[in-house]
Amino acid sequence: MLRITVKTFNQLTKKTLYDLLQLRSEVFVVEQDCVYQDIDNKDQKALHVLGYKEEKIVAYTRIFKAGDYFKEAASIGRVVVAKNERQHRYGYDIMEASISAIRDNYNTEVILISAQTYLKKFYNNLGFFEIGKEYLEDGIPHIKMKKS
Repeated sequence: MLRITVKTFNQLTKKTLYDLLQLRSEVFVVEQDCVYQDIDNKDQKALHVLGYKEEKIVAYTRIFKAGDYFKEAASIGRVVVAKNERQHRYGYDIMEASISAIRDNYNTEVILISAQTYLKKFYNNLGFFEIGKEYLEDGIPHIKMKKS
């Protein structure tokens, strides 16, 4: 069972920040073999959705209100689940919690994401649909998707 909490940047302890950055680096930099600037000065504006199994962060997203990432809508980004925990559907759990957190904190149902293209079906299952054409972001195929 995943225990999910939502915190502002200032509510994150040093250990929690370290752990979430470590998880993001494990997946986005090492596993996906992608050199990119993960620490982008946007974490301070985000709400951080943390999924814990026991005391370890195994799933994570960050969410933004309209204007803080995409100008026209709220957003979910840095969606990540630890490699050894993906068989438990934690991706769905963390995304559903993120969608709820956007509704509760930003009073909107309209969400834009920049999704890795290979995950289109995952996001389709959560109510997102593709907008526009595929593009490269940090050398990885992505597509803009919307939920409304």
